[in-house]
Amino acid sequence: MSALELERSEAARLFAALGDATRLLLLSRLEDGRARPIAELAEGIGLTRQGVSKHLRVLELAGVVTRRRVGRESRYRAEPAAIDSARVYLERASAQWDETLARLEDHVSEG
Repeated sequence: MSALELERSEAARLFAALGDATRLLLLSRLEDGRARPIAELAEGIGLTRQGVSKHLRVLELAGVVTRRRVGRESRYRAEPAAIDSARVYLERASAQWDETLARLEDHVSEG
């Protein structure tokens, strides 16, 4: 797999993980950088801790959160670098579209 294909694969995994309202809510609860246990993250969501854990696992596999064991408890923390890489990917895609649209506009105005 080429570096570009790997980057696209990682971006797809990241965007798929962020494409769920529950996962976005969980991520927003972690935006202050503090590590939190599942019990605290699950408060008021209307899911079991097991359900929340499954969502956190998707975010973890996408690199958006990290998990650390503290005794018998897992604590989760947001990983801003993953969100930054998504922003960079979207900015690059946006620039490519801007260039394509500019070429199309030039082509249409010439014809």
